[in-house]
Amino acid sequence: MFVSQRKRVLLVIALISFLAFSACRKTSTTKEEPVAGSGDAQERLHPESGVSSPIQTRFFKGSIGDALDLQMKLVRDGDKLTGSYFYQKVGTKIDLRGTVDESGNVSLEEFDPAGKQTGVFKGLWKQTSDGVIEVSGNWTKPNSEKQTAFKLLQEPIEFSNGIEIAAKQIREKNKKLKYEVDVAYPQLTGSVDPNYEKFNQTVRSLANRKVSEFKKEMTPTAADELNPDENPVVDESSGSDITVGYEVALAKDDLIGIEFTVSSYSAGAAHPNSYTEVVNFDLKNGKVLKLADLFTPGAKYLQTLSTYCIQALKKQAKEQGEDALLDDDWIKRGAGAELTNYDNWTITKKGLAITFDPYQVAAYAAGPQSVVVPYSSLKDIIKPDSPVAQFMK
Repeated sequence: MFVSQRKRVLLVIALISFLAFSACRKTSTTKEEPVAGSGDAQERLHPESGVSSPIQTRFFKGSIGDALDLQMKLVRDGDKLTGSYFYQKVGTKIDLRGTVDESGNVSLEEFDPAGKQTGVFKGLWKQTSDGVIEVSGNWTKPNSEKQTAFKLLQEPIEFSNGIEIAAKQIREKNKKLKYEVDVAYPQLTGSVDPNYEKFNQTVRSLANRKVSEFKKEMTPTAADELNPDENPVVDESSGSDITVGYEVALAKDDLIGIEFTVSSYSAGAAHPNSYTEVVNFDLKNGKVLKLADLFTPGAKYLQTLSTYCIQALKKQAKEQGEDALLDDDWIKRGAGAELTNYDNWTITKKGLAITFDPYQVAAYAAGPQSVVVPYSSLKDIIKPDSPVAQFMK
């Protein structure tokens, strides 16, 4: 009887010990779980607050002094900045390393491929009322007091998985025919997706076509060579040229919009011929988008766009007062509900950006005019599965 009771006591003690040991193991396992997630490449844990701060990659476009085609990539990890920049018409990347403090003060040192420091950016990182990051200040060479102003504005580039936009160039100079070619166009890098390569082929073909058309105009015909007096040789100082640059209107994993600005000059002309061409590309389905692809079948989208643009252009003219170069009749004709008037459109987050070339709605001196038609004005006619439906609120 005594032995049996003693066995019962021992069994109870063993059971209590087992339960206590199990509880300790569970507690230990629970405490270790956060450690497993601390290696996330997109986050860092600040010991002071214990709050994770994401690593942010942003792309900028801007200028240093008179150089207007600067493109920069900056990766912000807390107060650290790393990245690179290049000039669209050059393409060679320059490495950057520096810091940004809590007040937005930026200091960036730049280095050439050999690792030699070639300059310093010092400025202010701030957010505009539109939510866009702006960085501006002065750039200096090492050991120099001469300052050159720079300004950068965040580009609407939101690619993931390492996709980037690289600038490619076509440059030629023909001394005999006295012309120059300076063309820049974008190419997507970092992806093996065939739809991305279709985009690359599309814009590459556009750039090559512009160069071919220009060179054809510059090449004398057989009739020109037989009648040289009718086509006199132009002085070296007034040769011909073509320049093509581009702006990124939007770049996401499934959608990209590029606006090209083309300026060509023929020797002896009063001024260059400037115009716009656009590529809006559906990266998800691998095709160039047409304006009609955005709207429900049968929708009178041209009338809707025309009504909004005419009102916006007239408002711009009124605000400019006596200095306005926009004429009501010219606006009605150039922004009327005709498809050719709306060739140059790009998708943005806020709406469709429409560009009207010189001479379309105003005199050449007024330059190109632009209007952003907000999606709120188009919500009743946008197709539910349209690529822009994602921006509807």
